[in-house]
Amino acid sequence: MTGTRTAPTRTTGDDRSDSATETFVAHRNLLFTVAYEMLGSAADAEDVLQETWMRWVSVDLDTVRDRRAYLVRITTRQALTRLRTLGRRKESYVGPWLPEPLLTSPDVAEDVELADSVSMAMLLVLETLAPTERAVFVLREVFDLGYDEIAEAVDKSPAAVRQIAHRARAHVAERRPRGTVSPDATRDALSAFQRAVETGDLQGLLDVLAPDVVFLGDGGGVVRAVPRPVVGADKVARLLAAGLGRMARGSLQPAQVNGHPALLLRFDGEVDTVVAMRVDDGKVTGLYAVRNPAKLAHLEHGTSLGR
Repeated sequence: MTGTRTAPTRTTGDDRSDSATETFVAHRNLLFTVAYEMLGSAADAEDVLQETWMRWVSVDLDTVRDRRAYLVRITTRQALTRLRTLGRRKESYVGPWLPEPLLTSPDVAEDVELADSVSMAMLLVLETLAPTERAVFVLREVFDLGYDEIAEAVDKSPAAVRQIAHRARAHVAERRPRGTVSPDATRDALSAFQRAVETGDLQGLLDVLAPDVVFLGDGGGVVRAVPRPVVGADKVARLLAAGLGRMARGSLQPAQVNGHPALLLRFDGEVDTVVAMRVDDGKVTGLYAVRNPAKLAHLEHGTSLGR
């Protein structure tokens, strides 16, 4: 009696393509978050993902031991290249530069560490790091990658990466928000701020603003915005009071932006300004008003982040 022989299984090009696609899709939110935290720009992060995809589909998957780590490595390298280009672009940027705001889902706010890492305040702190320091800090502190993995991603030795991580951690610790703020505390401050703005209550504004509050506006030279930081409760309150008439013609709507409560100012349904804030000890210590139209495109839909 002759046994039946099973034909050998062959991996076709289509199989490889499907496998590459499935892996990329499975890690897409992680890769976008890595790129966004390094760049502060959703548009540039999307471009990095496109570049990552183009390189990923040409890889022989049989040679890849850890696909997630490999994808993170490609993404990091592409983001580093773009980050250096962005640095030159920001030198000629008109007025203060703020990160591109993202509408985020409630699950981002629930991940306290992730929400902290993508907050406007933290992204501004990350802007003060050199490109490689920023990559190392993000990969180590936010995504908990090992030093060996990070070393491959940034083309440094593990020993050098440890030194860079230590230096970046100390740099961020000196400048980061004073502590983790509960969503409830931020929401309370936001509600008090919104109420004061909508009612034109100058004293109410002064009550919610910290004495050393900083207001930053980003119009990118395209729309009107304050050309430099405004510091101090009195000055910020007067600035806001001067714009109350214009704001009254629109609508202020609460939203989740970069993992934290924020306000959207709309005119005829279109987002005109995103107002994000930093809250410390129940007071608003930072106000970030993004008006540059190029930075508001992603606010028409939510953005999925992941670790």
